[in-house]
Amino acid sequence: MQKITLIGCTLALLLATQAHADEAALGPTLSKIAKANSITLGYRDASVPFSYVGDHSGQPMGYSVDLASRIVERVRQKLALPQLKVKYNLVTSQTRIPLVQNGTVDLECGSTGVTAERQKQVAFSYGFIYVKGQLLTAKDSGIKSFTDLRGKNVVTTAGTTNERYLKSYNVDNKMDMYVISAKDHGEAFQMLQSGRAAAFYMDDALLYGERAKARDPHNWVVVGEEQSREIYSCMVRKDDPQFLALVNASLGELYSSGEINGIYQRWFEQPIPPKGLNLEFPMTSELKAIFAKPVSDPVQ
Repeated sequence: MQKITLIGCTLALLLATQAHADEAALGPTLSKIAKANSITLGYRDASVPFSYVGDHSGQPMGYSVDLASRIVERVRQKLALPQLKVKYNLVTSQTRIPLVQNGTVDLECGSTGVTAERQKQVAFSYGFIYVKGQLLTAKDSGIKSFTDLRGKNVVTTAGTTNERYLKSYNVDNKMDMYVISAKDHGEAFQMLQSGRAAAFYMDDALLYGERAKARDPHNWVVVGEEQSREIYSCMVRKDDPQFLALVNASLGELYSSGEINGIYQRWFEQPIPPKGLNLEFPMTSELKAIFAKPVSDPVQ
């Protein structure tokens, strides 16, 4: 009887040791996903064409969502979980980083720019878009550059690096602008269309996404010298090199195979759902360079 008990205890100890070894090999995020048989993706509901809800299904779609889906497939293969469930968790500019940090969201691929400050809080994947801070305004507004904004109402999106930059620019250059902080990009463009703001300051790719929603997109123009440059990447929790490596391997495969070109064209150069919007935003030379030589730490 004692021998049987001893064998049972030894077996239990061996199994527990193996479980800890497997968890260490996978890292915390993949271990969490394996135990739950589900992965939680953070998504934005109004960041056209990156991540948005565009029809009555309520399901997110977009360029970033497509990339996240490819990463999920690699997770399924890695964990041998073909029935892995995918859960979506809505995030905003203000909540996206905290929700990744606290483990509510396992992966966030949206429209988040890589900054040195954010790198202290989360880890970033290879970049998947290169953006520049510019202005969206009516074609007949007379606004051609930032110097034309003096004394005018200018809207941007709350919780973004663009908001912080615009407020600093206003003070440093004594522009006497009234900076309006909208809750999201869609609300910002509504303010522009209604005349409550003379211009909308944001990353150019997002501005083209909002411009495409207009009844006549060609009545709106993206203007002004670039005020900032950013690379958007997927976010994961810090100190989990195993999961970050898997994410980068997924993206790297898309880049090296050239498959990323078709995905990009689908969302930026062709009509997209739900109403056949077309951003008319061809791939830049800077983005081509990123795809040719991806980096996960673009901030110097």
